[in-house]
Amino acid sequence: MLRDAISGELKDAMRSKDTLKTATLRLIIAAIQDRDIAVRTDGNPDGISDDEVMKVLQTMVKQRQESIKMYEKGNRPELAAQEAQEISIIRSFMPEQMSNTEIEEAVNQLLIETGASSLKDMGSSMAALRKRYAGRMDFGKASEILKASLAG
Repeated sequence: MLRDAISGELKDAMRSKDTLKTATLRLIIAAIQDRDIAVRTDGNPDGISDDEVMKVLQTMVKQRQESIKMYEKGNRPELAAQEAQEISIIRSFMPEQMSNTEIEEAVNQLLIETGASSLKDMGSSMAALRKRYAGRMDFGKASEILKASLAG
């Protein structure tokens, strides 16, 4: 289970006195526990699944990417570098991300399979991509590629 891997990494980071990794892993665990609490109040005593943990990790990566942009605009390269290191730690628990070329191929394959031809098909096409490639695809990039393909 993904939680066990994160906990194991936290123990290793604490033993090796890697403060950045320890802090980042604690943030991940706190975010997962926060989501667990929210789900438990809805009547699910088991907490969140590994798929939900993956969504938490994706959200954390997106937050840090936005922070990097803000730090770079504010001329704070040291903070941007720290955020980039945190992203690499978080991504170590995620499956390999698809390249832009692979995303284009997946979008083109989906368009062929579904016969989507207009922007009206955007929502259903994105839903299909999310279902197939959850955790592996940058859906912001996929949305741009899909929109360009459907509009053009």
